[in-house]
Amino acid sequence: MATITSLVDTTTTTNQGKPGDTVQINGTGLSTTTRVNFGAAAVTPVSVTATLVTFVVPSTAPCSGQVSVSVTSSAGATSNALPFFVIATPTTTGLSVTCVSAATGGSVTLFGTNFLSGTQVGVGSVGNVAVTPTQASQVTFTAPANPGQVGTVSTQPVTITTAGGTSASGTTLVDYYLAPAITSVLPTSGTAGDQITVNGTGFVGVDTVTFTDSAAATATAVFNPVGAGQLVATVPGGLATGAGTITVHTCGGDSNAQAFTIT
Repeated sequence: MATITSLVDTTTTTNQGKPGDTVQINGTGLSTTTRVNFGAAAVTPVSVTATLVTFVVPSTAPCSGQVSVSVTSSAGATSNALPFFVIATPTTTGLSVTCVSAATGGSVTLFGTNFLSGTQVGVGSVGNVAVTPTQASQVTFTAPANPGQVGTVSTQPVTITTAGGTSASGTTLVDYYLAPAITSVLPTSGTAGDQITVNGTGFVGVDTVTFTDSAAATATAVFNPVGAGQLVATVPGGLATGAGTITVHTCGGDSNAQAFTIT
């Protein structure tokens, strides 16, 4: 009678795996095996010898959990059963931040389910970025820079790969932003309450407009975006008069400091 001594998934080298993986059944008296019993599913072996049977984990396997595996011979005799653990495919549900600088990248936490040790995170075409130790529902990774980016914003998919497979692409996205640049301000001087037109490039997702005075004190301004190349800012109060600057900030970082005189 056949006896099974171990199950080895050829991908994970353990008794754990996912649908589509090849599994080796090691044992004795296996030469007459005609069927692998994977839980309630009957699976046709790929290969059979006296000490080794191979089969493919069926697509009908449960999403996760323990399954009993045994073999049945041509005479109808069934071996002992050993456990095999189906590893769930990971899913992604969101990110701690939705945008990073194209020049530098940045630290991002990915949230989801079924994350495991040995996890790999992919961002766009970069398939294995640096990660910190994984929890079952989150992993922190360093989004790589995107130096060849064309256009102010580039959206890239974020995926996660474990022994259970790779999450769906396109469900979780991160935006790469080029840094904004100021080309001019009109007028070039003003007092608190005045409205200033700021012209430039990359004014997408602007979160702050900062005025710096002659004493290096700063104040954030109320502003209204006009488009990707223009915004209107109100000179904030409480700043010293004299030569100062204006900067614009987005996920891409800070713009150049454009000269502005506070009167």
